[in-house]
Amino acid sequence: MAKTAKGAGRAGGTPATVAAGRAGIAFTLHPYEVDPAAESYGEAAAAALGVPPERLFKTLLAEVDGELTVGVVPVSGRLDLKALAAAAGGKRARMAAPADAERATGYVVGGISPLGQRRRLPAVVDASVSDFPTVYVSAGRRGLQIELAPADLLRLTGARTAVIGGA
Repeated sequence: MAKTAKGAGRAGGTPATVAAGRAGIAFTLHPYEVDPAAESYGEAAAAALGVPPERLFKTLLAEVDGELTVGVVPVSGRLDLKALAAAAGGKRARMAAPADAERATGYVVGGISPLGQRRRLPAVVDASVSDFPTVYVSAGRRGLQIELAPADLLRLTGARTAVIGGA
């Protein structure tokens, strides 16, 4: 069952829902059963929620010229590291180690949200985010997605958009 909230999420929420609530944006929470055997957290979430995978976005961390950077791309695609590096003003990018991603964001892999991270990291969201009235991203734990307007996602993360998702 989805839960619609505006200004909610302060008590008992995740840092992502708290951040969204404090910002006063409208969002909907979508809990789902986690499949422990799933190979892809994002694709499993899309299937469980009945959401097209191009509308559900995954949050990945990469090192761009040694600096952690957030890349947010549809679960139906892959993060193009060269495109992320260019969009972030760097030359080279490589995926961050899972332990580094968890330490920097405060979330566990499979539940990393672009919202409410321990510290704001540079972020780039795939330009396809603008194709939808609302999109889904992790709400900060496995088994919970937050649906919000793309403009609110960009505002809360301070992200820029660029074509960073590949097939």
